[in-house]
Amino acid sequence: MPELPEVEALREYLDEHLTGRVVERVHPLAVSVLKTYDPPVTALEGKPAGTTARYGKFLAMAVGELHLVTHLARAGWLRWQDTLPAQPPRPGKGPLALRVALEGGGGFDLTEAGTQKRLAVYVVHDPQEVPGIARLGPDPLAEAFGRDAFATLLAGERRQIKGVLRDQSVVAGIGNAYSDEILHRAKVSPFKLAASFDEEQTTLLYEAVQDTLREAVGRAHGVAAGQLKAEKKSGLRVHGRDGEPCPVCGDTVRSVSFADSSLQYCPTCQTGGKPLADRRLSRLLK
Repeated sequence: MPELPEVEALREYLDEHLTGRVVERVHPLAVSVLKTYDPPVTALEGKPAGTTARYGKFLAMAVGELHLVTHLARAGWLRWQDTLPAQPPRPGKGPLALRVALEGGGGFDLTEAGTQKRLAVYVVHDPQEVPGIARLGPDPLAEAFGRDAFATLLAGERRQIKGVLRDQSVVAGIGNAYSDEILHRAKVSPFKLAASFDEEQTTLLYEAVQDTLREAVGRAHGVAAGQLKAEKKSGLRVHGRDGEPCPVCGDTVRSVSFADSSLQYCPTCQTGGKPLADRRLSRLLK
């Protein structure tokens, strides 16, 4: 799933390649991708694109007085093409969900792999009309998001820290992969209760959030849209590396699987050397 660093890189890429271009045609290929119908996607046609904004994991492209907003979900992606096929796309069973063709040639596709279709597209007057954007918590890279603001979010949270970091209404933009990376950097168990952090632990976790995300944004800066997935994977230290040695201590990275996802961690760095039970209601093995 694209998370804050990759979506930020896509925003930068669109600002460079899309701004000032006029939308010629919008081809929705998968009806399920459209979450709004008024204004219709055809209202974007003939209008110039402005800048693109990021809201957590959402991209909002200004087009005339409207905004084309998308959330790429787990398996969605944005693929830029300098030259589009001459023939208009046809609906089918492939990954292509929506195409935006620009005057003068080129444009971009929104695609989604797999059978679970969660990619979402909205056409709105204001991005805040999108429910997912309206409920977002603060952006962790915003200037106003300081250590004390972060501590306030953790206070009273009786949930495990892994879930809190992934909750978009608490902090916007962090998903499964970067929450694993943040917790590994902070040397924190993913199952530690958020409200149990003392002052020092809160500071260390806040610094891990900042350092992990800013380093990932820096690595993704200037990377072409088609190469961002590989760039993300290459920079991960524990997520997706079950069975590999921890780059910090050399212990074996382990995994806990859930119904539709999994997390990775290092026992030595994060859980005092104790492996976590691999079941849905996991807790430290006694």
